[in-house]
Amino acid sequence: MTAQTTLSNGIELPAQWPPRYEVPAERKEMPVPYLQQKPEVIPVNTGRQLFVDSFLIEETTLVPVYHKPNFYAGNPVLEPTEKWEETTEGAPYASPFSDGIWYDDQTGKFRMWYLAGAGTIHKQSNQTFYTCYAESEDGKHWTKPTLDLVPGTNIVDTCNRDAATVWLDRMEKDPAKRWKFFNVERRPLDSRWSCILKYSADGIHWSEGVAQSGDLYDRTSAFYNPFTGKWALSMRYSTPVSYRSRAYLEHSDPEMLVSLAHRMRRDVPDKFVHFWFTPDDKELRHPKYPEVEPGIYNFDAIAYESIMLGLYSAWCGPENDICKRDGIQKRNVVSLGYSRDGFHFSRPTHEAFMDVNETEGAWNWGNMQSINGVPLIVGDSLYFYSSGRRLNKIMWDSYTSTGLATLRRDGFVSMRAGREEGTLTTEKLSFDGKYFFVNADVKAKKAQLAVELLDEQGTPIPGFTKKDCVVMKKADSTKQLVTWKNNADLSSLKGKVIRAKFYLTNGDLYAFWISPWQSGESRGYTAGGGPGLNACGVDRP
Repeated sequence: MTAQTTLSNGIELPAQWPPRYEVPAERKEMPVPYLQQKPEVIPVNTGRQLFVDSFLIEETTLVPVYHKPNFYAGNPVLEPTEKWEETTEGAPYASPFSDGIWYDDQTGKFRMWYLAGAGTIHKQSNQTFYTCYAESEDGKHWTKPTLDLVPGTNIVDTCNRDAATVWLDRMEKDPAKRWKFFNVERRPLDSRWSCILKYSADGIHWSEGVAQSGDLYDRTSAFYNPFTGKWALSMRYSTPVSYRSRAYLEHSDPEMLVSLAHRMRRDVPDKFVHFWFTPDDKELRHPKYPEVEPGIYNFDAIAYESIMLGLYSAWCGPENDICKRDGIQKRNVVSLGYSRDGFHFSRPTHEAFMDVNETEGAWNWGNMQSINGVPLIVGDSLYFYSSGRRLNKIMWDSYTSTGLATLRRDGFVSMRAGREEGTLTTEKLSFDGKYFFVNADVKAKKAQLAVELLDEQGTPIPGFTKKDCVVMKKADSTKQLVTWKNNADLSSLKGKVIRAKFYLTNGDLYAFWISPWQSGESRGYTAGGGPGLNACGVDRP
């Protein structure tokens, strides 16, 4: 990118984009420039506005609370059950390794692509894998359909692989390219890894490769950033800080993206591949191996509402030889970061969002890994999936399964008030919508929420003051319309710059947005989709 670009949230990307940062010699958090220098006015026309960082907040007495999802009691929702999911030594695998879980509006089904042991086809080593497929009516109960590539199985691609990304491209105009498969495959001649791009109309029958990368490290994945219109590769990269660091590559054409990807020498800059980030000084450490320096095993990302959601597979160790010696799984947990430009991610907490469970027989005793497409939106809930591995005596780093956890819609971070009234005032906002909505929980005793609109100078606007607001109370809603006594909508404020001031008692505020429609659709991105949502991937009627 050579010319300055302004994103839908008012952030101006510099002429040099993606930015170039020196590889650090020590662990430190990624800089987030737009939190240090915010836009003068923030447009709020795209998506629910989430309080995952300080971007929207001018001042507040509310306290941020970071929420975790609840694991589904019926986990794992998918586990290895078939002989063709085993390696040559009988080690079972049935879970996405990034891959993808999406809701497909064309079939009306939840759909999953996953890594499985490939011992029935690839016998050249004891650790070979290919790609299988499963589907579900409700996201909780999954079946493995019998398909035609390898008759009698649910295999959809036989190439010997590591990580992969299966992406539902809702913006693609060519039906034959609706599904995109970025597969990290072993080259038959030298067994090195490279990324191969394939297309499919149905997600079952895949084209031959249409683009190939150069030599790559394992655990590389892809994502699409609709805010910039770019495809990106999240690539494993070695730095002096950690050989579990990340590099970044973007391009508007997914075939060019793959073709430009390759391993990097540290001493020579590359025109397209950029150093991205290292593990920082706040990473979680393994309680039983505290001497191990943590790393970032993988990083996936997806657009959700007004932000890019980042999913870190945060590695705490120990190294493979120690795991093998001690008969345990390495400790990876899934944690979250948030971005408003798709490159710089803030991490307000490093605590595990989806954590391991070191109890006997647990499907996720160790080595949890993030999955592309998540979250899916199911009513008032977000469905998050991850892989996990059981302790087993066949092969220490095996026995993968897939689990589900659910979170309130927009429920990553809430701004909370106790029994004393607290306030939150936003930065200056511009808008072209009409109806003011909140996601809030004020069902507790004496809990309530009122919204006051201020002008640019911070003066309450007549007709939209706290006293005019119809107070929200005895309610817990992920989509609540806010009105004022003589103003059901914001028509009279069209074209004006405003601030919103929230008055909250004994409750939680998760998000706000201004919709063109009384039905409350946000025009934000709906991540992996969900039943009843607009098939375009944007929250519209």
